[in-house]
Amino acid sequence: MKALLMLAVLLAVVWVWRNRGANAGANPRAQPKPRAPQDMLACPQCGTHFPAAEAITGQKGSYCCAEHLRRAEP
Repeated sequence: MKALLMLAVLLAVVWVWRNRGANAGANPRAQPKPRAPQDMLACPQCGTHFPAAEAITGQKGSYCCAEHLRRAEP
């Protein structure tokens, strides 16, 4: 009876050990998807580069902020 109990414990330990190793490799940390490159513009007022999606467009160009648009185009 004692030998049967020891065999059951040994099999349980082996089973846990094998499953632990399999789960660690199957689910690596999720990497965030790389973002697509964006077109960059330079502000004619200060020269700062910024994404085109954030541009504030005026008659003389695209600016990085409303203050620079106001200064360049009164």
